[in-house]
Amino acid sequence: MNFDNICKFLAENFSSDFATWLLGEPITLTELSPKELSLEPIRADALILLQSEQSILHLEFQTQPDAEIPFRMIDYRLRVYRRFPHKAMHQVVIYLKQTNSDLVQQNTFTISGTRHEFAVIRLWEEPTEVFLRTAGLLPFAVLSSTIDREAVLNQVAREINSMTEPRTQSNIAASTAILAGLVLDKEVIRRVLRSDIMRESVIYQDILEEGKAEGKAEGKAEGKAEGKAEALLEVAINLVNTAMPLEQVARVTGLSIEQLQHLQAQVEGDGHQ
Repeated sequence: MNFDNICKFLAENFSSDFATWLLGEPITLTELSPKELSLEPIRADALILLQSEQSILHLEFQTQPDAEIPFRMIDYRLRVYRRFPHKAMHQVVIYLKQTNSDLVQQNTFTISGTRHEFAVIRLWEEPTEVFLRTAGLLPFAVLSSTIDREAVLNQVAREINSMTEPRTQSNIAASTAILAGLVLDKEVIRRVLRSDIMRESVIYQDILEEGKAEGKAEGKAEGKAEGKAEALLEVAINLVNTAMPLEQVARVTGLSIEQLQHLQAQVEGDGHQ
């Protein structure tokens, strides 16, 4: 699973929540295209750059330690300075999954005569309550500092269930399900995050019927088909909302283009309600 796309989707669609968390004020941020900085495509797809009139927020989400992070930080900083010399820049590397690697402690790039600093956040050290205050940060709560991740997931599920805007509710539920997979068993996630809204969708029913047919052929319980349908739907909804090409979503989820087109039409319909 490409966690970069999930995090990028959240940061771009809930930018004021991220600004409140990382900059200390709920300012509105818009996407800055990597093309404006002449960034190589190999990393541009995972790069998150958000800007206001006065500042630029550069985010890097990492599931694994990466020795290249410090160089990437100074490289991006200089590219931004060349294009926007008067804008302040805030750079934050956010590590999602706990590790003992020393690489996640690095917050400087240093060579002879040059030193550059950037911020590092290790989610497993962050207080859970930070992520329960706003919708856009809810999917990260289960990755925070807690001894009972399932209890936190239940708390997040209650917040999601109280949401009144269907599309936001669906997006946050799907994002939470995917990120929670880094630290919790899939069966726990499906049990806690089941959604009536998802069950009503055309794509859910298609997947469910396919799963039941497979289950009968293999002598499996129908409950497994339902679990598969919910899991695939959660992933598909989130990826469709990242504007990922349907062909790529099809490869990730195993769903057909026709099924994804039905899902896309429904998601867009919910957004206009």
